[in-house]
Amino acid sequence: MLLHRAVIPCLRQACRLQSVPSRLCIRACSTNDSLQPQCPSLDFSGANSSTRGWRVMGTLLGLGAVLAYHDHRCRAAEKSPRIYTREEVKSHSSLETRIWVTLGCEVFDVTEFVDLHPGGPSKLMLAAGGPLEPFWALYAVHDQAHVREILAQYKVGELSPEDKAPSTLKTSDPYADDPVRHPALKVNSQRPFNAEPPPELLTENYITPNPIFFTRNHLPVPNLEPETYRLHVVGPPGCQSLSLSLDDLYQFPKHEVTVTLQCAGNRRSEMTQFKEVKGLEWNAGAISTARWAGARLCDVLAKAGHQLRETEAHVCFEGLDSDPTGTAYGASIPLARAMDPEAEVLLAYEMNGQPLPRDHGFPVRVVVPGVVGARHVKWLGKVSVEREESYSHWQRRDYKGFSPSVDWDTVDFDSAPSIQELPVQSAITEPKDGETVRSGEVTIKGYAWSGGGRAIVRVDVSLDGGLTWQVAELDGEEQRPRKAWAWRLWQLQAPVPAGKKELNIVCKAVDDSYNVQPDSVAPIWNLRGVLSNAWHRVHVRVTP
Repeated sequence: MLLHRAVIPCLRQACRLQSVPSRLCIRACSTNDSLQPQCPSLDFSGANSSTRGWRVMGTLLGLGAVLAYHDHRCRAAEKSPRIYTREEVKSHSSLETRIWVTLGCEVFDVTEFVDLHPGGPSKLMLAAGGPLEPFWALYAVHDQAHVREILAQYKVGELSPEDKAPSTLKTSDPYADDPVRHPALKVNSQRPFNAEPPPELLTENYITPNPIFFTRNHLPVPNLEPETYRLHVVGPPGCQSLSLSLDDLYQFPKHEVTVTLQCAGNRRSEMTQFKEVKGLEWNAGAISTARWAGARLCDVLAKAGHQLRETEAHVCFEGLDSDPTGTAYGASIPLARAMDPEAEVLLAYEMNGQPLPRDHGFPVRVVVPGVVGARHVKWLGKVSVEREESYSHWQRRDYKGFSPSVDWDTVDFDSAPSIQELPVQSAITEPKDGETVRSGEVTIKGYAWSGGGRAIVRVDVSLDGGLTWQVAELDGEEQRPRKAWAWRLWQLQAPVPAGKKELNIVCKAVDDSYNVQPDSVAPIWNLRGVLSNAWHRVHVRVTP
């Protein structure tokens, strides 16, 4: 009877413990002395010592039974977690379906943590329905004990060990050997792979992390062995050509430079909204910045015996990527730029202190500061100096701008020069179009860049569609005169006008030649959707 009285209340308590979050289970099962139940002192003196002793003993036995029962439940929970497939996790990618993520083999429901995420809800939502590892690799600060403890509170199960995503690619598929890409990238085409980072990640850092650097491929990605790689540099008449290994390139003086690359089709989607164009639907993310290192092109050309010429000449590049007919990607730049040490054209073999990733040209690519990304040939296999520019399709029949009146029936590609230096550009990365912001104050962020080494001197921002303007604060590295190869990040903190329920945010940049972006797409529209640099516009709602 005494045991019954001691044990029953404890069992009731154990029943209540069943509803306690699993993190308490860890504490209850801990062997830490500080967490052990404190036993009452056993004093058997006095007339009723025997009765009191039995009562205490009964209590201890009851408590022991409860702890043993709870320990059994903890161990059972550890042995038999809920099992989910990757498809099930993938289906939980919105607030309506709840937000699930994985880390290793564990599954977590982080719906309640989304609004608490220190980096903002949008950053966590990028991983919704998928793995956290690619994002933790970008932001190593997450891989700490206290972060894992927070995450452990939201565990709901584990991934099925049999659920391994099988490759659906056939061995005959030329894209079967493409590298693995970061899941945050917004894919514009899978084969060939073309993708851009989401705007909220694009300007998180002045230097774009390699995994989310925008990717522009025209053909399957070659898988080249560094030990057998050779760069063929054609010498001038009477001189011997060079066949350079990676080790040979390392012998040239190493040069480093921070350069922004921008695709000619960046922001093409805005032209499509005005009038249909042909090309990938790039938003404002076909631009990124890296610290490149390699041999100066002028040093390598000089080693092969090349010099500046009085007549026009072009340095032609040919990649080791090719289509089924064997046609490789090619492009060219003027010899005068290539031979100018101040132009800092590189045969790059490092990107942000690491060997080039495969998607970005491993083992060697061309980096031409201030020039459109289409001329930065990846997986470089051949360099030659010619009287005319490259005969590649992408030099002669693409990446050229035309009048808005020209259509595909009347276009004459020979009538327009190939794009080299790009016009002044800027875009808003935060807030995103359609987002809701709070009244009071709004923070606006973005990037600005101009081709040809022209520095950004000002970014103007408007909250009312361009009626009134405020000057943004420029961040990032100071720009050198005539050698401003990289973007400027900018931001503006501005009060939201009282009573406003929506904002039409606009930005425009000015470079040191006082070039400024046009106010609309209409006068610069062209059939290929290139050179899109009108004022960038974002419409947001305001909540009290």
